Amino acid sequence: MATLKDIAEKVGVSISTVSRVINNDTSRSVSEETRDKIWDEARKLGYQPNAWAQKLAKGLKSEPSRAGKVGCIVSVPHAKFSYPYFSEVLKGIEQGLNERHVHLSFVHTLDEFHDPKILQNVLVKGQVDGLIVLGGIPHEVYQLVKAKVQTLIGIDVNDHSVTTVQIDRFEASKAAVKHLITKGHTRIGFIGGVGLARDLSKEKRFRGYKYAMTEAGLDINPDWILDADWQIETSYQLMTELIAANRDRNNLPTAMFVASDVMAIAAIRAASEQGLRIPHDLAIFGFDNIDVSQYTEPSLSTVHIPKFEIGHTAASMLIDRMEGKYPKPMKILLPFELIPRQSS
Repeated sequence: MATLKDIAEKVGVSISTVSRVINNDTSRSVSEETRDKIWDEARKLGYQPNAWAQKLAKGLKSEPSRAGKVGCIVSVPHAKFSYPYFSEVLKGIEQGLNERHVHLSFVHTLDEFHDPKILQNVLVKGQVDGLIVLGGIPHEVYQLVKAKVQTLIGIDVNDHSVTTVQIDRFEASKAAVKHLITKGHTRIGFIGGVGLARDLSKEKRFRGYKYAMTEAGLDINPDWILDADWQIETSYQLMTELIAANRDRNNLPTAMFVASDVMAIAAIRAASEQGLRIPHDLAIFGFDNIDVSQYTEPSLSTVHIPKFEIGHTAASMLIDRMEGKYPKPMKILLPFELIPRQSS
């Protein structure tokens, strides 16, 4: 298969000049004569730029129906739109793409991605021009995607070799726990999940919780660390069991930091059913600030994550990268905000 280097040698120009012409990069001027020579030689050598680059070269990027094929993989097992955090990020992605006249061709969950037909459609070279990976996916799948898809943007993905959009979950969690400490709490528990690493100590929200506790000189009771695997039902069950096992309440935390709002809402329900008053007997602080959090009883204190903005930024960066802008990967951090409400 012909390469940019082959074309450059035939025409007598640099590889970077060939790349600019092929990718329609107008940041530096290239004469019309040189452009024609490069495209003529590319055709002679059988060079095939990806579909997006070809469309750009023909000036078609503003036509929605003929834009490059762009998709998204979401790190949930199924029912991608039933997760409030992810659904709001997806809204931002769709809006960001629409503003650039690009259609979101597909959104696949991890379960769907294991379907051989779906996997082949995504990974066959040239079928997908750009991909947004939303959340962590299995390492072997991620490496396969990186090898086959030319332009990749990660949301909450730890990979310095691609452009990522995220918030600092470690710092956000520290801030939430410090808020509880300033309220006088010294016995603070945690509800979360281990994630793909299968190691809670590597999860950013747990690390932030642990750091804040250690910094304040507070003990961490392992009985108050509940691995709910990010599941609402499991959070409810574990919280119920913790309280039921300590009827005298002498070995209960006075506050819980919960790594997602949906798990926090389940914990509030469990505590209330066990006779605890929120926040008088148990304060609860969530994470994400999903819409329903302000309507719980009591209203849920939480960390606001700019979910829509995260998706919108990722979509904009994806198209910019596909158009040849910002060639070097970057890490984009968006701000978080503490939202203290009645539950703390």
